[in-house]
Amino acid sequence: MRENDFDVLVIGGGIAGTGIAAHLAPSCRVAVLEMEEQPGFHATGRSAALFVTGYGNAVIRALTVASRPFFYSPDPQFCDGVLVNKRKIMIIGRAEKREAFEQFAAHELPASNLRAISAEAALELCPVLRSEGLLGAILDENAADIDVHALQHGYIRQLKAHGGRLFLQSKVEELAFDEVTQRWVVKTAQGIFWATTIVNAAGAWADEIAAKAGAKPIRLEPRRRTAALIDAPEGVESKDWPMVLDPDEQFYMKPDAGLLLISPADETLSEPEDAQPDEIDVAIAADRLEQVSSIQVRRIKSKWAGLRSFVRDRSPVAGFDPDIPDFFWLAAQGGYGIQTAPALSSLAAKMVLRLPVREELEAMHIREEDLSPARIFQPINK
Repeated sequence: MRENDFDVLVIGGGIAGTGIAAHLAPSCRVAVLEMEEQPGFHATGRSAALFVTGYGNAVIRALTVASRPFFYSPDPQFCDGVLVNKRKIMIIGRAEKREAFEQFAAHELPASNLRAISAEAALELCPVLRSEGLLGAILDENAADIDVHALQHGYIRQLKAHGGRLFLQSKVEELAFDEVTQRWVVKTAQGIFWATTIVNAAGAWADEIAAKAGAKPIRLEPRRRTAALIDAPEGVESKDWPMVLDPDEQFYMKPDAGLLLISPADETLSEPEDAQPDEIDVAIAADRLEQVSSIQVRRIKSKWAGLRSFVRDRSPVAGFDPDIPDFFWLAAQGGYGIQTAPALSSLAAKMVLRLPVREELEAMHIREEDLSPARIFQPINK
């Protein structure tokens, strides 16, 4: 067998690619092709990375709940420490956004573990909030910060422990299916690779990889999100503050290693690229923080942006392409790729190996067609 000949080639070294590859490695020869100098350079490494069971649509929430045991009780062989640390989330209600707050409470409180708290209780949790106009808050006490570095490097360690390979600076230049050998031929910056199956886990570039393979695009929409770090107020201990959001998701703040992470929660359409922060988005985040708190943003310590990629129904895409042989999609994870990674990567690996997943999906109240790329090409029901 040729050195660069594999059963499965995974294109993309973010959390999706390394996660599925780690699950595949015990069963087959697998390699990950990452175009950058390090894995997780784009969306994975720029995520605010929270574990929140109430985020996203029904499919995202089901995958998140199914991922909870992995995060809270990881195998000691997977990582040395913990993967999550408790972080409350507080959605604040202010007079100027009363309607949005009341709508959020009416929709989320009846069927969730969230609870309403008073303005006084909200101020105890985050004393820098402005008391004037503060109506109260909705509190989630079951959320957590995720250690993204530990999660991804656990997957990489698992991949390598079972003989899997990770090739960096290996941007895919050409991708073709050889009808004679029934194998994929992949030309990269590091040479030529062969495989029986391709897994397209290329994040914002997934449609570009599909085009090289002759597959139809899933009409992926990469959307830029901006974040910045600022100093916490002097003389105030902020590490145990909750993450603070507004009810229409136009702003959030959370403690981050002695600093405060702020974002305008923007979703600006973008081309697949190394996303860079826009100064106006950073300024908007700072202004919105100052409107709801006593913090004055005098200096931006650092700023960045990442791309969160969606399809029209905002559910992930996981499944074999309906037209191209042995071409598997694992894409469109939006901003939820980290918190759904344990469940989704395990499911996707079983699909690639053509193992039964129906019972597992039914336990989550998900259908295979909810994830399949074939759904993207169906007409929208009016």
